[in-house]
Amino acid sequence: MKKQIATFILFSLLISCNSSKKETLETHKYTNELINETSPYLLQHAHNPVNWKAWNDNSLQKAKDENKLMIISVGYAACHWCHVMEKESFEDSTVAAVMNKDFIAIKVDREERPDVDQIYINAVQLMTGSAGWPLNVIALPDGRPVWGGTYFRKEQWINSLEKMQSLYKENPQKLINYANKLEEGIKSMDLISVNTNEINFNDFPTSTLVNSWIKTFDPKFGGTNRSPKFMMPNNLEFLLRYGNKEYNKTVQNYVYNTLDKIAYGGVFDHVGGGFSRYSTDLKWHIPHFEKMLYDNAQLVSLYSHAYQITKKPLYKEVVEETLEYIAREMTNSEGAFYSSLDADSHNKSGELEEGAYYVFTKEELQTQLKEDYNLFAEYYNVNSFGKWENNNYVLIRKKSDAEIIEEFSISQEELIQKRKNWKQLLLTYRNSRAKPRLDDKTLTSWNALMIKGYVDAYKAFQNKEYLEAALKNANFIVEKQLQKNGALNHSYKDGRSSINGYLEDYASVIEAFIAIYEVTFDENWINRAKDLTEYTFENFYDSEKNMFYFTSKEDQKLVTRSFEYRDNVIPASNSIMAKNLFVLSHHFDSEKYRLTASKMLHNVQPEINSYPGGFSNWLDLLYNYQNPFYEVVVVGDQAIKKVAEINQHYLPNKLLAGSTKGNNSPLLELRYMEGKTLIYVCVNNTCKLPVTNTPEALQLIK
Repeated sequence: MKKQIATFILFSLLISCNSSKKETLETHKYTNELINETSPYLLQHAHNPVNWKAWNDNSLQKAKDENKLMIISVGYAACHWCHVMEKESFEDSTVAAVMNKDFIAIKVDREERPDVDQIYINAVQLMTGSAGWPLNVIALPDGRPVWGGTYFRKEQWINSLEKMQSLYKENPQKLINYANKLEEGIKSMDLISVNTNEINFNDFPTSTLVNSWIKTFDPKFGGTNRSPKFMMPNNLEFLLRYGNKEYNKTVQNYVYNTLDKIAYGGVFDHVGGGFSRYSTDLKWHIPHFEKMLYDNAQLVSLYSHAYQITKKPLYKEVVEETLEYIAREMTNSEGAFYSSLDADSHNKSGELEEGAYYVFTKEELQTQLKEDYNLFAEYYNVNSFGKWENNNYVLIRKKSDAEIIEEFSISQEELIQKRKNWKQLLLTYRNSRAKPRLDDKTLTSWNALMIKGYVDAYKAFQNKEYLEAALKNANFIVEKQLQKNGALNHSYKDGRSSINGYLEDYASVIEAFIAIYEVTFDENWINRAKDLTEYTFENFYDSEKNMFYFTSKEDQKLVTRSFEYRDNVIPASNSIMAKNLFVLSHHFDSEKYRLTASKMLHNVQPEINSYPGGFSNWLDLLYNYQNPFYEVVVVGDQAIKKVAEINQHYLPNKLLAGSTKGNNSPLLELRYMEGKTLIYVCVNNTCKLPVTNTPEALQLIK
């Protein structure tokens, strides 16, 4: 009997425990709502004790209904310090209790919601003078920010929250007054002033501006003369074009030296290919180890363009190895590209550590490379120059292949084979470690940048696999991200397309589709580019400012609706759009596109002088107005072959159009002749006589 009672009590306790456990799990599911999201960054926080909510109408309305301050915490999956703050604060029950008691806590993936991120990063910039990620803001129930910063230690975070809640309880009007002033500041940050002066691009002092810009260069290692160093591909793209056009040796040498040092540095993954986000030091040695799709996409384009000029094997190797990395680790079965790889991975102790996947000890290298170790150690500086911390080495080069060949008395073929063997050996060894976490969402804008990277690589190297990858992704965007009403969605994951697209999505996709047209002459792509352009005019354009808003008129209203027009690591969506309109105005003989492009450039012209590095993509467009811009039209049976020959040359001041048969589009009408392939070179509505071979056409352009 006692045994039966004991069994019954134990059974009852088990039921009670299971019931409590179930209740706790259900409560957790509904209090931390991130478990229902698809963003890898949000899912990383789905099991925090904080009652996180995603940014949506229900969350925002809850703050209003309960009249609570909001904590808006913004980050992204590959952000190292975001992970640190999560571990120190958001996983801590004491911190969670403070956050849950008085606040509505909202987590935002900045890559999914760049519109939200921009509002609050501008606010923190105004409040503190600097901003970055993690970004943590306290806002009124209506979403207007009143306090914020970036990374906070646990006690600092708790104290700040308690003080803000106390102030809100005792003197809410003080916060409301501050929010009013800050709102005015935020609205003024990304507003554009209409330039009412007469449009005149020819008199703009481009050379004077570049000469001033040169003073910020690092003549030894390239890049800027300060750390951390970001690659800034669009800056280098413009300077590559300028130096080449003006025969400016200072600028040319700076660009090539920068490209060499980046390719030699630890920011380039010498084992697996691809680039990290930035260098923490002057010599491009120690990266912030996260790998972002947008960096790699743009750097593929840049190195492809540099190769077209120099034919330097190093640049070809960089492109090939980067695209091998993209195909191997950043591409899914649908041809879509993932967003990023984390800087952190689990070390031997099972702890998340920045760079743990990528670095080697001397002992590891000696064991793996055996008799090749001494040559490898000299090639990649397994010495004081390449040493990092905790006896780890980040591979970095100082010497060229020619210097190594002479020093070790080996042939070029031997060195090439040894390097190939080293990379395969160390990649296999490295893959036995825990890999960095993958952000496997697909962002339309970044995918479009990668399409263009593949197309630019195809132009330079004529590798058909590159064009196939570009086309597969472009078709993915059309099939999965393009809606029936002509709108693009911004994000895709696990078969789910979501989030109404931003200007960056339209601008980048239009640019990518134009690029595909220029290598295939499939007019579907140029027509899709035009359709997306018309949709963008309808939903994003401000006819008074002559600029495009970052968000659609269909989107939820935030604190302000801003214009993104300053170039950064990725060119501004308005600068990409202006260049698109310039090109499309030629293809479709559109006065609307032509005028809009010139007015957009004219609007930003006064600001370019103050910070050329923030307007380099605009400067590239300006250069189209200051120099001859060529329409190169190829018509006939051999059009694809001829355009492939043209595309292998660096010609940034041209567009391409063509067809293998007759066509009535503005650039192709009445130009087809049976049995001939003709190349027309035109500038300013004036055409030379058509030629039949590529060298003649190139001579007309150059």
